[in-house]
Amino acid sequence: MRAPASHMDAKPPSAASGTLLQLPRAVYADLRAHGEEAYPSECCGVLLGQPTPQGWLVAHAVRAVNAQADTARNRYSIAPAELVRIVREARECGLQVAGFYHSHPDHPAQWSPTDLAEAHWIGCSYVITEVAQGRAAATRSFLLAGHGEEDKHFEPEPIHLLSE
Repeated sequence: MRAPASHMDAKPPSAASGTLLQLPRAVYADLRAHGEEAYPSECCGVLLGQPTPQGWLVAHAVRAVNAQADTARNRYSIAPAELVRIVREARECGLQVAGFYHSHPDHPAQWSPTDLAEAHWIGCSYVITEVAQGRAAATRSFLLAGHGEEDKHFEPEPIHLLSE
């Protein structure tokens, strides 16, 4: 998933500042439920929100179709046309892409080498939920830090759940 040029206009949080991902409890519950519903395949979606000095403040999560039909058990991708539609709708609501989420069926909520290789939205959060035997277990966030493809890396990012 490559970031559209307009994404570069956003001022994403900086990993050096010790950011955290701020998620409403309902969004957190929904992305975990999505992982359970998709099991034993990976689910995926887009987090929409606004940057703050503390990190991304998420307003909504948009469920996406896992376009990786042949390997959905251990891979995910969002079709370019669907991602463009989500970005367009986010802009209309005054929101930005804050990050992405997906599940790891029967694997830890830890990024994989494939997750890093396919992550391109520097400054965005990548949330992973472990779904163990059909039940959501650990959920963790990682900020994609760096300046470009050459030095991109994930940094652990705390999740702060917001009261409704």
